[in-house]
Amino acid sequence: MSDRFRLDGKTALVSGAGRGIGLAVAEALAQAGADVTLAARTADDIEGEAARLRAGGYRAKALRLDVLDVLAATDAIATAGPFDVLVNNAGSNRPANFLDVTPEDYDAVTDLNVRSAFFVAQAVARGLVAAGKPGSIINMSSQMGHVGGQKRTVYCATKHAMEGFTKAMALDLAPHGIRVNTVCPTFIETPMTKPFFADPVFRETTLAKIPLGRLGQLDDVVGAVIYLASDASGLVTGSALRVDGGWTAV
Repeated sequence: MSDRFRLDGKTALVSGAGRGIGLAVAEALAQAGADVTLAARTADDIEGEAARLRAGGYRAKALRLDVLDVLAATDAIATAGPFDVLVNNAGSNRPANFLDVTPEDYDAVTDLNVRSAFFVAQAVARGLVAAGKPGSIINMSSQMGHVGGQKRTVYCATKHAMEGFTKAMALDLAPHGIRVNTVCPTFIETPMTKPFFADPVFRETTLAKIPLGRLGQLDDVVGAVIYLASDASGLVTGSALRVDGGWTAV
């Protein structure tokens, strides 16, 4: 059974792979046997990490990819692919009270979280279909794709949109053997988020909404991604895997 979680012989593309969840996922995919391409807008963010993985005996390369430039990104993915696995991780947030959201905030978050994610997935899917290969597309969503959150109207809108297009993509791509799912984390403790959790009030109010009583860790998200990328989830498509400690169960 453990072999079903291996990714030997598979190629994987991870967007937003320069740090945090994206980097942790890329490293785990490589450790599971995949040939991983780390993609990010800034080459400096990924070239060193790809080199570090290669030095550890894994297969990894860097790809400068500005997902906001849809045409250039599509061409780059077509040239570098096909990819058996996509972890569609690039995303952003600009927390603000609904009354204070600006058009610039709305456009910036929506362009990255919805438009870019949509067309990156399309580019990977087109490569798989052209090659006659099955595959797994994993869209990095959020628990906020299933509930609302204060100061997160735009972010919630984008993640609800991702949940919707994931289901529809799964139906369109099922005849080609391409599975499409989301991973939906709660608040994950990373070097970037730790300063927020240093505020005891924020930490306490956040933990109060997580029935399991702890913040998410990178390993929690990584496990979900490896499962969805592997043959162990061969009959799973159009689903949302909520790694939220029970936040959305309440």
